[in-house]
Amino acid sequence: MGGDAVDAVQIAGVVASNDFSVWALFLKADIIVKAVMASLFFASIWCWAIIIEKTFSLRKLNKLAIEFEDNFWSGGSLDAFYERLSVQQLDPMSAVFTAAMREWKRSKEVVGSRQTGSSLMERIDRVMDVTVNREIDRIERHMTILASTGSTAPFVGLFGTVWGIMNSFQAISLTKNTSLAVVAPGIAEALFATALGLVAAIPAVIAYNKISKDMGRYAARLEDFANEFSAIVSRQLEGRE
Repeated sequence: MGGDAVDAVQIAGVVASNDFSVWALFLKADIIVKAVMASLFFASIWCWAIIIEKTFSLRKLNKLAIEFEDNFWSGGSLDAFYERLSVQQLDPMSAVFTAAMREWKRSKEVVGSRQTGSSLMERIDRVMDVTVNREIDRIERHMTILASTGSTAPFVGLFGTVWGIMNSFQAISLTKNTSLAVVAPGIAEALFATALGLVAAIPAVIAYNKISKDMGRYAARLEDFANEFSAIVSRQLEGRE
């Protein structure tokens, strides 16, 4: 009877001394679990930085694309528009336009009247395709981090959980005490790693799908403009022949 009372007092002391706050769970965790928690925390911060940067960047690019299209279709001189853009910092759509105009002017200067319309159009189309692909690659930079975090973070957190539970079972074996008060702290630390994995993965997956869809729309907008401008150049070349 006295032994049971002593055990009850010891268990009560363990429960009272256990702090289940986030910071306490991190500090009391095994070094491996700490490494897992820290990596997931920094991955989450990195993902949120990318999400914020890409969201505002796409808004700005769409706004600049609207301004460019308004100026382009205003009916003004393309040569004057090109000269004005040549001294400005270019957005992707402006970069496609200036690359095509630069190739057009360079071809006329080098080859002159001997230049055939078909070969010039091929070069202009190739230049625009290269510029579109380069600009899309630049816009999609760091998107693989979101994809990787969304797919791997839950498993990294699960690894931390399994490791923490293994430590809890080892503690049970050493203390020969199966009381929940003894096991609970280790299990809580282990499950916290899984929670961090989900916290990092869920926003990354949602943001990746949303931002990828928005980037796909913008890429299609660039390609549509390149095709439209190619048709304009082709008509002008046919009119000269």
